[in-house]
Amino acid sequence: MVKTASYGTWTSPITTDVVLKTGAKVDELFVDPITSTIYHIEQRPSEGGRLVIVDTEKGQDVVGKDWNVRSAVHEYGGAPAVAYDGVIYFSNFTDNRVYRLEKGTEPEAVTPENPNYRYAKFAVHPKYTHLLVAIREDHTNPHPSAVVNILCLINTKEKTVSPLVTGADFYSTPCFTPDGIHIAWQQWYHPDMPWEGAEVHVAEVKADDSTLALTNAKHVAGKRIEVSAGYPVWASNDLLLFVSDESGYYNPWTYSISSDKASPVLSQPLEEDFAEPFWRLGYNFGVPLDLEGKMALYTAVREGRSVLYLLSLRGGTLEELECPYVSIASVQRVTYEAVVFQGRKYDESERVVLCNIKEYAKPKFSAVDVKASAEELPFARAYISVPRAITLQVPETGEPVHVLFYPPTNPDFVAPEGEKPPAVISAHGGPTSRAVPAMHLMIQYYTSRGFAWIEVNYGGSSGFGRKYIKRLEGKWGIVDVQDCAVAAQQLSSPPHSLIDAQRIAITGRSAGGYTVLMALCSYPDVFAAGTSSFGISDLVKLGEFTHKFESQYLFKLAGGTPEEVPQVYKERSPVNKADKIKAPLLVLQGSVDAVVPPNQAEAIVSNIKQRGGRVEYIVFDGEGHGWRKEENIRTALEKELGFYEEVFGLRK
Repeated sequence: MVKTASYGTWTSPITTDVVLKTGAKVDELFVDPITSTIYHIEQRPSEGGRLVIVDTEKGQDVVGKDWNVRSAVHEYGGAPAVAYDGVIYFSNFTDNRVYRLEKGTEPEAVTPENPNYRYAKFAVHPKYTHLLVAIREDHTNPHPSAVVNILCLINTKEKTVSPLVTGADFYSTPCFTPDGIHIAWQQWYHPDMPWEGAEVHVAEVKADDSTLALTNAKHVAGKRIEVSAGYPVWASNDLLLFVSDESGYYNPWTYSISSDKASPVLSQPLEEDFAEPFWRLGYNFGVPLDLEGKMALYTAVREGRSVLYLLSLRGGTLEELECPYVSIASVQRVTYEAVVFQGRKYDESERVVLCNIKEYAKPKFSAVDVKASAEELPFARAYISVPRAITLQVPETGEPVHVLFYPPTNPDFVAPEGEKPPAVISAHGGPTSRAVPAMHLMIQYYTSRGFAWIEVNYGGSSGFGRKYIKRLEGKWGIVDVQDCAVAAQQLSSPPHSLIDAQRIAITGRSAGGYTVLMALCSYPDVFAAGTSSFGISDLVKLGEFTHKFESQYLFKLAGGTPEEVPQVYKERSPVNKADKIKAPLLVLQGSVDAVVPPNQAEAIVSNIKQRGGRVEYIVFDGEGHGWRKEENIRTALEKELGFYEEVFGLRK
């Protein structure tokens, strides 16, 4: 029997335990190109947050309980492992060494002992398979300006490491041609982030059993500040496949060694992004299929959701494949007619999905992960809130604001007639990132209790082209904040009238936490509560203390350095405007966060407390930029919901 109860007070089968235990906690995928074995890196919150390599089809751990397969290159990490012909190489987070693992043996260290060196993104030479090329990030001097990134050569027989390519500020994605005669890689320089001005380079490889050298290196695509080229992968011994945003959107390009020419694959650029910003080294969105330079498969973003394309590299044509997954990530080649990816639907937890395209018109999708495919949601699908994409407009400029609206959904309850639900506005991190319209159990945790949830893809978000990203350039703390306020104001008033204007909270993590704090300062009458998780409160301090990868990101977002535009840094630092915060604030912080250090949280908390404002502060000991341990994920989730229930008077 359906009960009548106020929004926000509904009882839900989506408990904290369900959120913690349901769905694959897959970090990324990788595939052995020789054996076609599929592996994934799995998060284990119940084991202290360590990462584990799992044979995906067998559902078996490949490493024992003493190993944490994780890299901290760029702090965000990714790509900590590679497989080639049955041998796995991986980075171990505990000591930062690289290990070699063959079935039936214990992992063996292949790099010298030096905890200051971090390794990731390994490429195995196809002939001399004991020679690896990888990123090495040197933290001997830990100051961000002194950290050194190079491409290095690891000789796993001799257990030596030597520099291979140096000079740029950052490197990534080394990859060999199938014959091992050429290599490609991506590199970029400050002040660019990789999605702003990265380059693709190609060189000849001279290798023998003991060493490897590069000659005739060429810069083939991308331009500092202006054009981002990245995600290189060889489609044949002659043809390199990559993406470039020269048209304003990331589109597929190729470079041919024989003709020494780079060109777009499509005859006319498509206003869809065929890649996402390169925040983590394991990201991948397209792969060649046949290795003869004929066909490739890509995912792209259209109207905020993923679409799947078959791409003819010779004909320059696209064929959209029918696909039920609205979010697709970590695309990896398995065979000439199959790929694997992380796929999410509106109403299904994330799966590791094998896509077989033997018949192009009717691709077949099957879950690979044994555990996930056998695991049904422990509640009926009727409890799932399906998002609605809504495009709003900034009144003053007419610029679009893209939002995803998740309505309160619970088959056991209806609200009293005329009542509007309390809402949580969510500002994603990055800020050059985006919210995706896929099922996220944390969102369902709220919507099944009678809250509305709104994800705001504010100006500066990815997935809508370079121009939309650049809306935030010089205007961080203004455009993102304004767009969140626009979402709150317009969705709570006609013609939408979807939420209660008096009960709107705002939440965000990292850069999203900064947006929360600035929104509470700038629009004190719009938001009734806020939660900042490891959010930034002082832009000057962020510039002084953040890590190398993002150390100059801020200068573009703020429109200059603290010396060049001191007033901007002062005005856009919430710590200097905390007296304007009227709403109760919850602050969550990791004690060892190197991206947004704890002093950022402490500054705003202290300021609010001194003037008698309401603020609650929780520090998670041993956590970095985000929560990895089960007990902390639980506490953060329950504390935030309880905070809103209390502020909105929903507790019985």
